[in-house]
Amino acid sequence: MSTDPVVSQAIGLVKHVTGPSGGLTILAGVDLNVHAGEAVAILGASGSGKSTLLGLLAGLDDPTAGEVWLCGQRVDRLDEDGRAELRAGRVGFVFQNFQLLPTLTARENVLLPLELTGAPDADCRAEEALARVGLSARARHYPHQLSGGEQQRVAIARAYAPRPSVLFADEPTGNLDQTTGERIIELLLELRQETARESGSGTALVLVTHDPALAGRCDRRLRMQDGRLESLA
Repeated sequence: MSTDPVVSQAIGLVKHVTGPSGGLTILAGVDLNVHAGEAVAILGASGSGKSTLLGLLAGLDDPTAGEVWLCGQRVDRLDEDGRAELRAGRVGFVFQNFQLLPTLTARENVLLPLELTGAPDADCRAEEALARVGLSARARHYPHQLSGGEQQRVAIARAYAPRPSVLFADEPTGNLDQTTGERIIELLLELRQETARESGSGTALVLVTHDPALAGRCDRRLRMQDGRLESLA
């Protein structure tokens, strides 16, 4: 068992929604501890609740019951402003559809979270992050001027630039071809290793994916099934 601190935790997490055909339980008592610096893959069929769990862990949604903790603070008891303040500088996101701001250049997209957290060396860190993902030459380009793989690399640079405690990645290769997707995964894991060398423990990675091969690159593999998480060998 890891002796590193827990940076993301779910205790008895339940998510129940009501739709036209009645009630649906998406999560049925999920327990999860993610330690500093580890990479955890969550597998499961479409609609199994993987993305719902990710959103709850990040404080983007409210659980029906249970507790969510982030960096030692209970998230589910905070209001929206409190959650945003807690996430700032501690949490990074990488999404399947990139989620870049279309009116900002690549550099400005990476710079934004650094400026919001008041990083004194924001400009330098944004440039370093873009260089690390191989996009220095594309820094002044807008998202529509970039390929899908380049947009995802900008998103990764944006996520890692603040050196977060945990990075949540929701199907980060889902909109990419196989070769580009493999490069993106390599980059995610390389940057995780770099943060570990810099800080000792590094950024934890929680990765939602359909791909067992990608999940196999992580320290732990879990499967979401029937609203619960089960460990995979």
